[in-house]
Amino acid sequence: MRRPERKKTNSKIILFPDLEKRLLEKGLESLQQNKFTEAIDYFENAIEIEPESSEIHIGLVLAYFESGELHKAKERANYMLQSGIGDYIQVIDLYLMILVQLHQYDEIIATIEVLLEEREIPKEKFEHFSRMLEFSRRMNESKPEEQSEKESQSSSKQKEINLLSIKDQKEQIMMAAQLAEQNIRPYAKEIKEYLQSPEGQPFFKTMLLNVLSEHDYVKEVIVEKLDRKMTVIPSKLFKVHEHPQQRHILQLLSDQLEHEDPILYENIKSLTERHFFLIYPFRLDSASDAVWAASYHSIANQYLGMPDSDEELAAVYNTKIADIVHAKEFIRKIEEISYPNI
Repeated sequence: MRRPERKKTNSKIILFPDLEKRLLEKGLESLQQNKFTEAIDYFENAIEIEPESSEIHIGLVLAYFESGELHKAKERANYMLQSGIGDYIQVIDLYLMILVQLHQYDEIIATIEVLLEEREIPKEKFEHFSRMLEFSRRMNESKPEEQSEKESQSSSKQKEINLLSIKDQKEQIMMAAQLAEQNIRPYAKEIKEYLQSPEGQPFFKTMLLNVLSEHDYVKEVIVEKLDRKMTVIPSKLFKVHEHPQQRHILQLLSDQLEHEDPILYENIKSLTERHFFLIYPFRLDSASDAVWAASYHSIANQYLGMPDSDEELAAVYNTKIADIVHAKEFIRKIEEISYPNI
């Protein structure tokens, strides 16, 4: 690709001072307002004036990306890498994000493996790139070759969806699986609306949030579940089945049960997995993890028809009986929601 030439002293075209900066500002402003075609025009004009500005190039890549012109975004990002424009790791990250949306997992794997061999990845980015490599290998193994042509056309042929109309669990699972295989940017607005809708089901919200996380979605989203609300960045969330609080509760239960009564322990583990899937990414609040461990122990005893004594469990887990009783009420509430769904 031939770079645009800078203006010559004998040129008849007189440019306004700092015009490229003004075009960059206008492009960024249009990008923030979701006026992607307008933003592309500003950035392309700015590059003709200042062809080595990393800010302008990145702006153009993002504008192409958000407008659905993924192949143009890839070509521009690749040009930056080949020309040494911008921060190398930042541009690589951007380039890989585009490849994910194009489902070009072979190229992602090859790129990250080279980075690992050459030790080009900073420590703070190592986990991020490792996760992306693992995801790409998994997707590459499961993707049928005959779907590649359909996937390359997916950016131009997007279907409208109505997430709130999907009530059946099997349909929800199928929809989440379909979204996981597509460019989710065109659907991001509706996904975000569903995540904070009081009508949205906690089970489906977890699946949709996981889709955003798998796509390394970096914008803030609001999640409402069980009368609670929080703002998260999906790309920074822990994995659905790796909830830190659940791990700690299970460790407390394991200390008491894994060797003494492994069947009871496995039943409790299954129970917590259902519940933490539903409340993800929230925590079980208002009590210590020891209280929750004692409460799950008590609930499981009741389900299995075993002698139950909150007094004994309070002593074992060094908690108060009143706290266990209160926590069990919340567990039963979650169980009523989770049992039909999972």
